[in-house]
Amino acid sequence: MADPGLDRHVSAPADSEGQRCPTGRASAMERRQFLIAGGLVPFAALLGCDGREPLLRVSGITWVGYEPLFLARTLDLLPPDHIRLIESPSNTNSLMQLASGEVEAATLTLDEFILARAGGIPVRVALVFDTSEGADVVMARPGIDRLEHLAGRRVGVEETAAGALMLRKSLEAAGLEPEDVTRVAVIGGGQVDAYRNGEIDAVISYEPFASRLEALGATRLYDSSAFPGLIVDVLAVSERAIGRQPKALAELVSAYFEALAVVKSSPGRAHRLMAPRLGLSIDETARAYEGIVLLGVEDNHAWLDPPATRLTQATEAVAEIMQANALIDQVPTLSDIATARFLPEAP
Repeated sequence: MADPGLDRHVSAPADSEGQRCPTGRASAMERRQFLIAGGLVPFAALLGCDGREPLLRVSGITWVGYEPLFLARTLDLLPPDHIRLIESPSNTNSLMQLASGEVEAATLTLDEFILARAGGIPVRVALVFDTSEGADVVMARPGIDRLEHLAGRRVGVEETAAGALMLRKSLEAAGLEPEDVTRVAVIGGGQVDAYRNGEIDAVISYEPFASRLEALGATRLYDSSAFPGLIVDVLAVSERAIGRQPKALAELVSAYFEALAVVKSSPGRAHRLMAPRLGLSIDETARAYEGIVLLGVEDNHAWLDPPATRLTQATEAVAEIMQANALIDQVPTLSDIATARFLPEAP
């Protein structure tokens, strides 16, 4: 990318690219095993001897839906003595940091949040960043003009619920069965290399990688606008931090919505500031945002205010897909999965 976007305080590994998915370092089984063990790791003491709240550490990856949070840092809206954003190479890494107590919060897809709960990690959703309504997409080589043409083809898919959901919905729309395609495991930015090297004919993709594939000649066959509300990005916060770091969490959420207001009121300026971290041009950044719905304060109250029916329904639907695809052994308890206490009042 043009700008590796290293955190001002903590750097991601130099050979890693931010991904919305698990990296090749950890399989789905390994992630489950780690999280089960990690749930038993005691958190570090959270209050200093002078009674002040300690630094709130937030792990996040490169994804257009999370970028307003990093824009808040660029705009100096995050007090550095209270909040630190740590740029993570993958959601798997963020989960491990959350489980071990290295961070108090992490940006995750809803399926990764469910994985954390299934692994015994005490976390809740404190913010819903976005829902994907086109940013998750089936990209295919020229000549594959319809979903039905995927029959007998090699389709790249990540080992995530989002990937499984996109594949399932795509095959259903085409009237195909899973055995009608050859599933090829891909990982984040590796999907672009797999396409370039001729290893796959189509791929379940998302931004910013979908735009990179399009630049290589791939075409869009199907996207998440066909089933809005199921591919969701959230801020997962540890129960301990909710109880002991409320001021910093409120500051974090408030700063996020301030930055989001800039995205909506001055998109040209926001896209110019965000493009380097995303590894996209300004125009590509603008197009990437066409595929997601960034949720404001009022929307977040609709998702998170008790009894958080909308979030619970989406979580249950995704958890069932995860169980059907052996990503979790059983659906975890999904009561008390949200907190709206850090949201500003709805306008």
